[in-house]
Amino acid sequence: MDDGMWYQDSDASLVIRTDFSRSQEWEEIQVAITEPQTAEGFTAFVTFVDDRAYENITPLELVEMVPADSDHVVAFLVDAETLTHPDRPILVVNLDEDDEEDEDEDEDQGEGPQRGATFRVVPSEMWSVQNNLTIANMDWEEFADNVDGDGIFRGFA
Repeated sequence: MDDGMWYQDSDASLVIRTDFSRSQEWEEIQVAITEPQTAEGFTAFVTFVDDRAYENITPLELVEMVPADSDHVVAFLVDAETLTHPDRPILVVNLDEDDEEDEDEDEDQGEGPQRGATFRVVPSEMWSVQNNLTIANMDWEEFADNVDGDGIFRGFA
């Protein structure tokens, strides 16, 4: 297991393979994630992690292994559902801690997202989730509150 990956550039989110039964689909997912998705050429900035040490890891197990001093706010898991679902929805995992300085704001609006909270995103919209959460341009809830009935973010209507 490579703990050093958590100290690489946090602007490039980690996409961690957790299912090793479908190599062709894993290759296709990597291409789909890194393809420019807009006329302006927006794409997700990611580092792919293909290490059997992460096989079948759950979001909570992932959160527990992230070093406290890591700057990553989100990670993406490519699991069995990603590789078998026709839309290839990637699991988004919140790694961000609630900021204590936002406590007054949280009292008015309720609790922020829990560390380890998840939703899924189709590859064609991953750039939006990754780019905006990494630079704190948008909040977790703006995406999580806009998932379809099946829990997948497919873009803003």
